[in-house]
Amino acid sequence: MTEIEFDFKQKIAEEEARLSHVNVKKEKLRKIFYVLGFLVAVFIIFSATMVIAGDGRENWYNRIPFFGQFFGESADKKVMGEEDDRVNILLLGMGGKNHDGAYLTDTMILASLKPSTKQVALFSIPRDLSIPFAGNKWQKINSINAYAEQKKEEGGLVTSQAVSELLEIPIHYYIRADFDGFVNIIDEMDGIDVEVDNTFDDYTYPADGQENNPDYYARFEHLHFDKGLRHMNGTTALKYTRSRHSLGPEGSDFARGIRQQKVISATKEKLLQKDNLLKPAMLGNIISQLNDHVATNISVWEGIKLWGVFKDMPKENIHSEAFSDAPDNFLRSTQGIDGAFLLVPKTGNFADMKNFVKNIFTIINPTPTLSDENIKTEEKALIEIKNGTNINGLGSEVADNLKKANFDISKINNATKRDFKQATIYDLTYGGKNKALDVLKAKTGGIVEADLPTWLIDDIKTDTKNNPKAQRPDFILVVGENNRSATSTN
Repeated sequence: MTEIEFDFKQKIAEEEARLSHVNVKKEKLRKIFYVLGFLVAVFIIFSATMVIAGDGRENWYNRIPFFGQFFGESADKKVMGEEDDRVNILLLGMGGKNHDGAYLTDTMILASLKPSTKQVALFSIPRDLSIPFAGNKWQKINSINAYAEQKKEEGGLVTSQAVSELLEIPIHYYIRADFDGFVNIIDEMDGIDVEVDNTFDDYTYPADGQENNPDYYARFEHLHFDKGLRHMNGTTALKYTRSRHSLGPEGSDFARGIRQQKVISATKEKLLQKDNLLKPAMLGNIISQLNDHVATNISVWEGIKLWGVFKDMPKENIHSEAFSDAPDNFLRSTQGIDGAFLLVPKTGNFADMKNFVKNIFTIINPTPTLSDENIKTEEKALIEIKNGTNINGLGSEVADNLKKANFDISKINNATKRDFKQATIYDLTYGGKNKALDVLKAKTGGIVEADLPTWLIDDIKTDTKNNPKAQRPDFILVVGENNRSATSTN
């Protein structure tokens, strides 16, 4: 090889190395910008008003857990309701200052979040529901926010307290938005895609600004939606969620509540699209909209922590309910003294409705009976059991019942962490024994986690070091408090 050829090849190698280094740097920068974009999006969804409004604006970053980990904020701090494995958030929608009935909350959804299973139950509460309030006087639930605002009180807080008393559950947080903010945020994202379940027409939708038109029929406009996936701008999405008098099944409050839930979900999905997370101008405009049109008592660190738990939640983990006067529901329609349409409990009290809300996660995900002899695995599997609770002997009880289902137990001991509400399964076969896994889930009510936590990795390393010839288990089961309720029935 000549000296010229050698120099040429060396330069090529150096250039390839340089380009490789540049590509690595670009990839790192791309990931950094994506993470920052994601943090901004989370920040927007839950707590933007705290950043722009209020005092100490120059120190706003100290309120974000991402920075707090470096500036003293505890990452282990729990949000309200987390200790009880249920966080309740009331979502409120009102017209706002540019609309009639500005402070009437015509949209009301109770969102119950279960951190241990990453499940969410949504309850749509009809605007015409009549409840006892302020000295046992009955009034429409949608007027409570307006009542509080007239008294210069925090309407979202007063409404959440009223719902808490009605259902006898704690309402930890509220988020209240007005129509203009709703429309503008969707428009900032160039609209959303919503799956319309049924074709419907509403011939009496109130026309904006025509409430007092002498021509009575000019006060309304005709709404028409075709079944299927539809792209909607903010105004169309608002009309889709507000329509109350359409022909057919979509004319019920039940259907209206479901439509509201669908639009909320579509808005969340659109905002978190990768391209949108990297649009600083759009995100800044949305922050401004939230500052002007949204009120909440969720702090920045609480919002980001909740998002960290539920951001990867599959759609099938969302359960929707709507209270209505349907034959199989809890309410009936009646007229007030002034002839107004009202919904009241069929039984004369709210006991059945309270019980339904309190036990919703048991209703949709009943705890299996571990002693059921009919459920057995035909696929041999080795299970290591760790007691993730402070209930002595619970690991052994679960092991005895799993043996009856043909599982082999390699070891029973205590987990390093002892605060598990829900049984958790770690699949070390990585999908190699799905039939056995299905039985294990049915027998324990366990959820499957893909990634091993640090404490469990350390336990495995220690066990391997102490007994290098021990057989590797197919599954590691961390027993949770839900297993106590199951075994107590035996």
